[in-house]
Amino acid sequence: MPATTVILAAVGVSASDLGGSVLGYLAGSLPFGLWLGRGLRGLDVRDYGSHSIGTTNVLRTVGPAAAAGVLALDIAKGSAAVLVARALGAGPGGQAAAGLAAAAGHSWPVLARFRGGKSVAVGFGSLLVLSPLGSACAVVGGMSALLATRIVSVGSLAAAGSATAGTAVAWARGNSGPAPFAFAAAVTALIVARHTANLRRLSRGEEPRVDLARLRSAGGPPATGTAA
Repeated sequence: MPATTVILAAVGVSASDLGGSVLGYLAGSLPFGLWLGRGLRGLDVRDYGSHSIGTTNVLRTVGPAAAAGVLALDIAKGSAAVLVARALGAGPGGQAAAGLAAAAGHSWPVLARFRGGKSVAVGFGSLLVLSPLGSACAVVGGMSALLATRIVSVGSLAAAGSATAGTAVAWARGNSGPAPFAFAAAVTALIVARHTANLRRLSRGEEPRVDLARLRSAGGPPATGTAA
């Protein structure tokens, strides 16, 4: 038996779990928002607005079509991370770890000098595979909060919290194991940490609200901090 396999077995990690997490991180590191900003507008979206490569900042700096593409691609890479880990033979815990690695990759992408986004869409993509109930709760909770407040960061944080609650209920009822809940709780902690500046602005009543009628398709957004 190879020494690497022995070491992994000793710490309770399988080769498929490790491989899934590594590939998950690399998938999460694909900076689609950065690439689309450069390709379509010739700019680095991280120089504007929230300095994020996520959907909302792309919407403000590049436009709605690019933002829709980034949203779809970021969700897809979160789902792909879990599905690849599953194909490699990883169990529920390994699949959750791959999803968490994808979220970490999006926040700190090696392909973009570790300056990424806030991992909301990527986390949702992984949750779609790990827990359909959790992802449904995320949509309901997030959209309700967004429509009520018109603040993207509030919607993102509410979505994360709702996902954690939904996976907790599924686990308590025996509809799933602990892995989806552990994933949702960990990603929620990551999302909250990535929204530190937003939380400060919320406490001061300075967090910008969404006004779709005024969102511009050109670069140079006026807002300084949004989610995604």
